[in-house]
Amino acid sequence: MPVSPYLARLRERVGHDLVLAPSVAVLVRDEEGRVLMVLNRETGLWQTIGGMLEPDESPHDAALREAREEAGVTVELRRIIAVAGGPDFRLTYPNGDQMAYVATIFDARLTDGEPQPDGVETSAVEWFTLPELARAETDEFTRALLAAAIPPGGIEPPLRA
Repeated sequence: MPVSPYLARLRERVGHDLVLAPSVAVLVRDEEGRVLMVLNRETGLWQTIGGMLEPDESPHDAALREAREEAGVTVELRRIIAVAGGPDFRLTYPNGDQMAYVATIFDARLTDGEPQPDGVETSAVEWFTLPELARAETDEFTRALLAAAIPPGGIEPPLRA
């Protein structure tokens, strides 16, 4: 989805100045522990499923919405892995807009749907093992999200349904 109407109205008032925003990331994992990633249509880089919360939306609901929008799947959110923010979560977009995100990172499992890109924000979806994630072409923001969510020894084995 392009810029939300809420953020567009805010940008009319603050221009390119820094905006602090709550966001979510969803690490959908399968039985083998692989993580579902999406290919950003604009950048051509792999990223976690996720995005900014809309007004009056809970992180839980935003995570479910983002999984449906970006990967066409329904997920069960199992737990919060981490809440992350700080300098590594600050971005300047090509148009000059500055954002600082505080991300709630969820562990999730797929419950319905075949992963597929939406064709608007995402152009591909793919399952990655942890070693493959380490080699995947991502941006620094995605690397920071993965570092916050995956400790050096790896993430806990997926919970059985």
